[in-house]
Amino acid sequence: MVVSFGGKVNERMTDTNNQYDAVINRCEDIFQKKTKDYGTAWRILRTSSLTDQIFIKANRIRTLQETGVSKVGEGIEDEFVGIINYCVMAMIQLELNEDAPLELPVNEGMELYHKHVNQTKALMQKKNHDYGEAWRDMRVSSLTDLILMKLLRVKQIEDNKGETLISEGIDANYQDMLNYAVFALILISEGANA
Repeated sequence: MVVSFGGKVNERMTDTNNQYDAVINRCEDIFQKKTKDYGTAWRILRTSSLTDQIFIKANRIRTLQETGVSKVGEGIEDEFVGIINYCVMAMIQLELNEDAPLELPVNEGMELYHKHVNQTKALMQKKNHDYGEAWRDMRVSSLTDLILMKLLRVKQIEDNKGETLISEGIDANYQDMLNYAVFALILISEGANA
């Protein structure tokens, strides 16, 4: 997709789409391999538990950003990948009925994965157009903070049994967190400080 501003063609959006796809391909590969290894054992988790898993990863990223020291080997990039995949799991959980089987065939799990990633990418494209790719001028640490803020919002909505008066729902927050994590990985791949 190429966006036109005042007669000029903005090729950055094309770059963004390609970079976004590259990040998602990396995450999808891990998701598929883990699904083959473990099945869909994550389906036993309530969405609130998935929210907490995302919180653990985002909080660890923030700690690593502040201290610069990792004692368990996995780095910031691995944690952003984990956030992306946990967000997809959470969106799948929100979609499936309580009577849906815990164990999904790999192909069905991957179809659901693609469905939610495609919807989330479409949202990114709309927001990216309206915001003029402002995320490219952000710090990775700010994206981490935005993910943490969204997590606190989701926790509050979950504590309110999913009810909101004016705010977007839980699924929209998972989409935003996924997109922020993708943006962070793109910025890191371009040499930004993690």
